[in-house]
Amino acid sequence: MRRLNIKKAVSFVKELDTFPKVPETYVVTSAFGGTVSLSVFILVALLSISEFLVYQDTWMKYEYEVDADFSSKLKIKIDITVAMKCERVGADVLDISGAVVASKELKYEPVNFESTPQQKVWYQILQQIQSRLREEHSLRDVLFKSALKGRFSKPIPWNYSTSVSRNACRIHGQIYVSKVAGNFHITLGKPINTIRGHAHFASLIKTEVHNFSHRIDCLSFGNDVPGHINPLDGTEKITLEQNQLFQYFVTVVPTKLHTSDVSVDMHQFSVTERERVINFKKDSSHGVSGIFIKYNLSPLMVRVSEEHMPLSVFLVRLCGIIGGIFATSDFLHSMIVYFVDIICCRYKVGTSPRR
Repeated sequence: MRRLNIKKAVSFVKELDTFPKVPETYVVTSAFGGTVSLSVFILVALLSISEFLVYQDTWMKYEYEVDADFSSKLKIKIDITVAMKCERVGADVLDISGAVVASKELKYEPVNFESTPQQKVWYQILQQIQSRLREEHSLRDVLFKSALKGRFSKPIPWNYSTSVSRNACRIHGQIYVSKVAGNFHITLGKPINTIRGHAHFASLIKTEVHNFSHRIDCLSFGNDVPGHINPLDGTEKITLEQNQLFQYFVTVVPTKLHTSDVSVDMHQFSVTERERVINFKKDSSHGVSGIFIKYNLSPLMVRVSEEHMPLSVFLVRLCGIIGGIFATSDFLHSMIVYFVDIICCRYKVGTSPRR
């Protein structure tokens, strides 16, 4: 009884088979058909490998939302070398609320402004990367996926040998500010607080000339992200003019980055630059010489996530490639054989001998 039920089930399944079955004795093979079949298999293999590589690749997805975090502090990491002695310059931050972050958290180290050969090579590589990033914005996705692994090394350490003259000052460290617009500046003299407000003592001496040529090794906002390249990293400004004013207008954008290798809260920023000479003999050229980095925080936050093709989509695309190629090749093969038969038959009819 059980065997009869199994036979009925098998026969029922056989009746559901809608795929055509052609006996091998009815199949005719040819050299042309074999060539087409071999070409089809090669094409299927190449396209399948290509699709698999696409499946392994990822892309970055950008989403935007309002940043609701106003209470936390923002960390600014600074490493700037100015072509002046440390006794003559001072650095601090003055935000829009009037709060002043003194320069006690920053370190002033006398160094030689001339770079070593190793440092020059490092600056050249970094500047080349920066120029490519300005031209090809898609490289930012590559940095998000690869450079964050720390492949780009840190700056070459400074040489503090006593045999060279220390004619410059390296100002570096970390300061924490409120999440409001502010102005980080390096100018002549140490900062002082007066009744009238914030000032630098030596900046009141208008007749003195100073050279604010500088090099920015690092300027970042927020958490440290190993390998991430900021827009001002590697910037070098050399001037022969005295009393030069350098201004950087920075827009900071909070960013939450989530990839397969790292998940971190970071801050990106864009920057525009301006520089001019302060000439106190002309009323139109007012201002104070120095380096001024004016930053403003964007109210929007960016979520950057690494997207991957789902396995189901990959299988559907793969089936579409294989099935489409076989169906198309079979159709083309049939059409070519059909036209060849027509042409050959007409040729034979036209050349047949008359009786």
